[in-house]
Amino acid sequence: MIRAEGPDSLLVIVPAFNEVGAVAEVVRAVNRSVPGVPVLVIDDCSLDDTIAEARGAGAEVLPLPHHLGLGGCVQAGYKLAFEMGFEYVIRVDGDGQHDARDIRRIFDKLRESGCEMVIGSRFQEETGFRTGAVRALGIAFFRLVLRLVLGRDVRDPTSGFVGVNRRALEVFGRSFPLEYPEIEALVVLQRKAFRFVEVPCKMHPRMAGRSSITALKSLYYIVHVLLGVFVNVLRYEGRRRSGVTRGPDARAGG
Repeated sequence: MIRAEGPDSLLVIVPAFNEVGAVAEVVRAVNRSVPGVPVLVIDDCSLDDTIAEARGAGAEVLPLPHHLGLGGCVQAGYKLAFEMGFEYVIRVDGDGQHDARDIRRIFDKLRESGCEMVIGSRFQEETGFRTGAVRALGIAFFRLVLRLVLGRDVRDPTSGFVGVNRRALEVFGRSFPLEYPEIEALVVLQRKAFRFVEVPCKMHPRMAGRSSITALKSLYYIVHVLLGVFVNVLRYEGRRRSGVTRGPDARAGG
């Protein structure tokens, strides 16, 4: 069973749904890059052999009893990590697109900066990575939205390659967007006056399968996330006007 050891204890979580063709290599790549760091695959009721493949590669597996979606998967991992006493958690997607060699870069930045979140960004440096036209437009749109809401630029607002510290774990364990969580999570951090930074990371093509985000779902994604951001902004404004803008564990934002 996974356990937190030492003041800089790190857990790598891998949310997965029907990733039988990639999850084992993802786990092995993490083990090669950060030997000795426990890997927890959160299985979102996969219909294939994702669980067996993950366990065979050496990961611990948390099988969810119901299909919760990506946000529910990530939140389950965050809650368990907090309860087990981990200081840091880094999320790596189960499709093999994230380069496990960048885990150390995110981890080092988390410890050195003291920020609550570090985002592995595909766009901070020229890496040759290209996305489809629809996604590129969506990313540009959300950059603009977050610039207006947060008052700062976010180069890769939809990145799932994310590290958080224990303060963020506590917050996200209580409140975390259940669908398409990356952008709304940044607004939640803003409400708590927590800080985040981006570091450049590489991105690879999917190892197997294909994305479930179609053109129609991209439109749903935009509308859904905008509603989530709007609700979070309203909550923040309500708290600010009542004189309560942060919890007792919040820190000055940057």
